[in-house]
Amino acid sequence: MEKYFLAIDIGASSGRHILGSLCNGKLVLEEVYRFKNGAKKHGDKLIWDDKALYDSIIEGLKKCKEIGKIPESIGIDTWGVDYALLDKDDRLIGEIYSYRDERTLSVMKEVYSIESESELYGRTGIKEQVFNTVFQLYCDKKSGKLEKAETFLMMPDYLHFLLTGVKKNEYTNASTTGLLNAKNRDWDYEIIEKLGYPKKLFRPLSYPCDKVGNLRPEIADQVGFDACVYLPATHDTASAVMAVPSENDPLYISSGTWSLIGIETQKENTSESAKNCGFTNEGGFNKTVRFLKNIMGMWMIQCIKKELDDKYSFTDFVALAKEAENFKSRVDVNDLSFFAPDSMITAVKDYCKKTGQKVPETVGEIAMCVYASLAESYKKAVEQIEEITKTKFDKINIVGGGCQNVLMNDLTAKVTNRTVVAGPVEATAIGNLVAQMVATGDVKNLAEGKRLIRDSFEIKEIKA
Repeated sequence: MEKYFLAIDIGASSGRHILGSLCNGKLVLEEVYRFKNGAKKHGDKLIWDDKALYDSIIEGLKKCKEIGKIPESIGIDTWGVDYALLDKDDRLIGEIYSYRDERTLSVMKEVYSIESESELYGRTGIKEQVFNTVFQLYCDKKSGKLEKAETFLMMPDYLHFLLTGVKKNEYTNASTTGLLNAKNRDWDYEIIEKLGYPKKLFRPLSYPCDKVGNLRPEIADQVGFDACVYLPATHDTASAVMAVPSENDPLYISSGTWSLIGIETQKENTSESAKNCGFTNEGGFNKTVRFLKNIMGMWMIQCIKKELDDKYSFTDFVALAKEAENFKSRVDVNDLSFFAPDSMITAVKDYCKKTGQKVPETVGEIAMCVYASLAESYKKAVEQIEEITKTKFDKINIVGGGCQNVLMNDLTAKVTNRTVVAGPVEATAIGNLVAQMVATGDVKNLAEGKRLIRDSFEIKEIKA
């Protein structure tokens, strides 16, 4: 009888239920359910619709039953930073804020008056980002929300809790909070207490492959089966990095809404040069450190697509950009003006105008400006990684949905003068599934999982 594993992979704009099974030495994927996601405006707040997310998870589980492919295990991964607070009765306190909400702008100086930016980076290795959990929690402290809180759960931890009734704080997602000590890779209770956050909220860390528990009986009845929930690397980038097919600490780009470029290593790097270049130290499978840089990624194109009422597909954007390949204006893709603008098209045009460059007029020119600017940001990041780590890389592994963009692959290879290894596409779900398979003993370890990935999926090489 065929054995199925279910990865529930939830990104900032959509989620998918992807079944994985082993067949003739290969990992076979099947997407059984897809649903929309996105932060919603609620008055002046930008929040996640946690009820819709939960309902979508249940619908996807029902779909597995409907098609007769019952998963033996389940794991959920999501983005990082965002979290739920529960009261003594395990009820959600207020809303789950989106990291793109602007509430943290007013408290960053207050946090730094308690623990300076340099001190925070030196202890946690997490780059200053306006959306970091450490700042979000300070807003909750000021509002009185923390006084009622008994439990702190990152987004995938909360969703796992809803399914099982078991609370766990998983390492890779917890590492995005800015509250873990970079050296010992555990909660930095000294920072937590200095900032006035209740220590009781931060339970001992759990790790990928740990068992969470079985579905609650009422949920098993509702969906028509029971299954065991295991922790994947619940931070989607950590799962995606697991699916990088190369071994021996390769240079990678996990390409999606964000582009995360970096290496996986055994040791943190909280040097002044790492801080000044904007690098961060997040958790990986087997307690590794993902030394990486956040780059705005395909977010800009996603916003432009939505702004144009989805008139153009992502393939159309590539074709139109190729027609405008001689357009030379460039933007700094990490400029805050592109973080959450009312109009991404206007933001791109305004940036070009204020920097004295030709303003893009056509959709193709706008797309080419974004794609080429992304490639140049990759080049800069690669050079910085090589300088900081004193290591040379001749290849860049690109995984995730963005690796399907042939223009970006070509531009990246050309601009960085390095071979691009593109694939697999469903990297996050694949990493999620491999963690479950290691947990159940169906795959021996991550090295065996990487061999399985190389044997199962198309990997393309693009020469510089």
